[in-house]
Amino acid sequence: MEELVVKVDGKEYKVFVDETEEGKILVHCGGDVYEVETKKDAELTAIEKLHKKKSIEEGKAEITAPLPGIIYEVKAKEGSDVKQGQSLFTLMAMKMENDITAPRDGVLKEVKVKKDDNVNRGDVIAVIE
Repeated sequence: MEELVVKVDGKEYKVFVDETEEGKILVHCGGDVYEVETKKDAELTAIEKLHKKKSIEEGKAEITAPLPGIIYEVKAKEGSDVKQGQSLFTLMAMKMENDITAPRDGVLKEVKVKKDDNVNRGDVIAVIE
């Protein structure tokens, strides 16, 4: 944890900055904790979205984990035909089940995870062509 002095509206505050394993920045100030998104994070997110859109349009769609968690269920097998919106995986994160669906129609060319695998946000878990 790094200690910094920041100025907000002309007033100085002593804060402690910490980064989580998921890459989030936490700012501790006066007993409160704030999650901060940096300009770089926002730009990266926009670039990631553009890249995903481009690869979907080009015929190859990488399906990535939307958040860190554990693969609770794999619902489709390599080589199977999938339809847009079809549930392919269940990701367990923070005691909640998250459904991961196919972004478009296609063939599930590659499944890169199995049940009980740990994944991080952005990890490629499958490829559709």
